[in-house]
Amino acid sequence: MDFLKHLSPDQQFVLFSALKVAGVFAVVMPFVAYAVLAERKIAAAIQDRLGPNRVGWFGIFQPVADGVKAFLKEDFTPAHVRKAYFWLAPMIVMIPSLLTMAVIPFGSQIGGQKMVIADLNVGILYTFGIVSLGVYGIVLAGYASNSKYPFLGGIRSSAQMISYEAALGLSVATVVVLSGSLHTSAIVAAQHGGFLYHWNIIRGFGAPAAIFFIAITAEMTRPPFDLVEAEEELAGGFNLEYSSIGFALFYLAEYMALVTNSAIFTTLFLGGPDGPRIAGHSIGPVWFAIKVLVLLYIYVWIRATLPRLRYDQLMDLGWKRLIPGSLALLLIVAGARVGWRYGLLALSGSLIAFVVLVRAIEVGQEHREEEGALNEMEAP
Repeated sequence: MDFLKHLSPDQQFVLFSALKVAGVFAVVMPFVAYAVLAERKIAAAIQDRLGPNRVGWFGIFQPVADGVKAFLKEDFTPAHVRKAYFWLAPMIVMIPSLLTMAVIPFGSQIGGQKMVIADLNVGILYTFGIVSLGVYGIVLAGYASNSKYPFLGGIRSSAQMISYEAALGLSVATVVVLSGSLHTSAIVAAQHGGFLYHWNIIRGFGAPAAIFFIAITAEMTRPPFDLVEAEEELAGGFNLEYSSIGFALFYLAEYMALVTNSAIFTTLFLGGPDGPRIAGHSIGPVWFAIKVLVLLYIYVWIRATLPRLRYDQLMDLGWKRLIPGSLALLLIVAGARVGWRYGLLALSGSLIAFVVLVRAIEVGQEHREEEGALNEMEAP
């Protein structure tokens, strides 16, 4: 390490940043590949099946075989597609998840270097600015396919993602109020000092974490919110015209987003790399990986057990429940931070608004049912 003494501070920064990028990429990509295998094996166990078990011991080389197959299959591009946009779309879908990992702190310092690629003071804004770009790739895929079913799948996907963006942002704003910073490292630091009870999932009584989890699941179009790939309605959705590596990139992007969003949830609500010391040594990256793995298991568990929602149920959940609920939680937490009286006032106002909203929804449903009954009576 003597050669480091001959480098300027800027050169050292560039060198260590490149090493951190390479290290994160080398860990995350195999992690993503084997997340696919883990999902298939866990879902098979839940549903009393075997799952992949032929390629390697316990099917351990199945991701390698799938990757080789995807790259070597014939890459067929239909003649009617808009070719430039058709190949740009899978890249746009992949990039946001990779860029988001840059601001996730996955450990404490090693050798004076923070275990985060880019320690931005507006890391939360950067994260959700980048994550929101993923919808453009899906819409572009539907448009570039120049076919009605992929186009409908892309439009449905954009409507779904936009519907849950507001609830997602409001739940994160609650975390920002609790932590007093947009800085991801500061959010993690605010959850240190006591195992579990300083984590934001406990400090927020679980409600912001639950809203974030539901909203981010819908953002990723994971079951039970995978309506953008509703085969019985859209023949596969936005990626219908893709094959070979193009389809593989969409498939890989889903699991990349799954790992990235699990890391974001861990950072915001589970203390990031916070955990007990072992023999007096901090093992932050190990605790961080364990938390991410637990979240991945929960996602697989949900996929293997819950049925798909109807589209009206999906929209009702986002607009009529999650958005009002996350807004009320933000007001209550903000009021409590100012003073307990303001917190009680916000709580009281939120309960009143909740009762009024529920009654308004009931009246609207009754009115629609009456109109439907009248139309049936008037029909010949």
